[in-house]
Amino acid sequence: MTREQTLHWLRNSSGELATTTLARLEETLPWYRQMPPSRRSAVGMVAQAGISSFIRWYDNPDSSPWIASDVFNAAPRELLRSVSLQETLQLIKVTVEVVEEYLRDGSKQLQEAILLYSREIAFAAADVYARAAEARGLWDQRLEALVVDSILSGEYDQEMPSRIAALGWSGTGDVAVAVGTSPRPVDVDPIRRIARHMNADVLIGVQGSRLVVVIGHRSPEETESPAEATAFAEIIQAMDEWFGDGPVVLGPTVTSVLDAATSARAALSGFAVAGSLRHTSRPLLADDALPERALAGDSIARATLITDIYEPLRDHPLDLLNTVWTYFHTGYSLEATAKELFVHPNTVRYRLKKVADVLAWDPVEARDSLIIHLAIILGHIGERSRSPQPKNADSRPGSR
Repeated sequence: MTREQTLHWLRNSSGELATTTLARLEETLPWYRQMPPSRRSAVGMVAQAGISSFIRWYDNPDSSPWIASDVFNAAPRELLRSVSLQETLQLIKVTVEVVEEYLRDGSKQLQEAILLYSREIAFAAADVYARAAEARGLWDQRLEALVVDSILSGEYDQEMPSRIAALGWSGTGDVAVAVGTSPRPVDVDPIRRIARHMNADVLIGVQGSRLVVVIGHRSPEETESPAEATAFAEIIQAMDEWFGDGPVVLGPTVTSVLDAATSARAALSGFAVAGSLRHTSRPLLADDALPERALAGDSIARATLITDIYEPLRDHPLDLLNTVWTYFHTGYSLEATAKELFVHPNTVRYRLKKVADVLAWDPVEARDSLIIHLAIILGHIGERSRSPQPKNADSRPGSR
């Protein structure tokens, strides 16, 4: 049989080949049988287009072998999302087997052409799915950058939860934000692997020279045994080598990713003032730089100092505020403080120990005394700004 006769025979047999192929798909592929009619029709279009494309390619074997990728243009875009690469390869295998059985008595040249074309079809399928995965990866990167930017700016909208869900966020527990310098180039894959290994999920953003990592504790899978959540500082420490040189600051823990802006602002503020600290750890907790952040104008740090230090001292029944305030103003002298307060030095000593018990800071320690001292100053300033001011000199006590 000449080449022209073979082509004529193939064209006349294409319909029968397509029908046989669809019947074989129905018989051998369970996932194909379970598809709705519209999707099965689309898969049938792909199979029929593959047979027709083979005939055109056999007619002109010198054409580009990537003509096989035209086969997948016959299917709707939704088919790529409902049919996996593995299922596509099964589809190709069944189609090629049917064609090989049908053309078993054909020439050796025709059989070799089938083998060559089936290989090109397989490469074309891999190329289509690779392009789809690459496009999805680029889209996920842009979406992740948008989400991290929104967390840093604190500007949320109604679409924020759906954007986070679209990224596959699996963090269901507490969240914290870490800010550090970004190396060049930035390799985010090890950071994600470390997070998964430590039962956490991450959102990663690179902003110029800054690397931002939003960390959330992940609930264990049903098949996994429940484990105690790893501390965020320990997780960041495991990721330390993937940050650049300089400070890495970890913001305070919040209850959900939608509240992460609070942690992010604290981390950014701590990152900005980290250079003013003589010694810094990696990671540096943002709350360890509270006085520096407050002096730099961070309203969250000022509010934290007032609520966590000043108010507990002010409201304590043992007059702790006046005691520690006097202790600072007398140059950290127990005797001078006791003399001014008309109490025994042991009473001052007891009250200072009580301050350390009530707070997370000890007024006898140099660094802690700076934090407590600044908190008292800010608390007094805040109370004076809230108290009503006299309208004129005549209304002041003792003016008459």
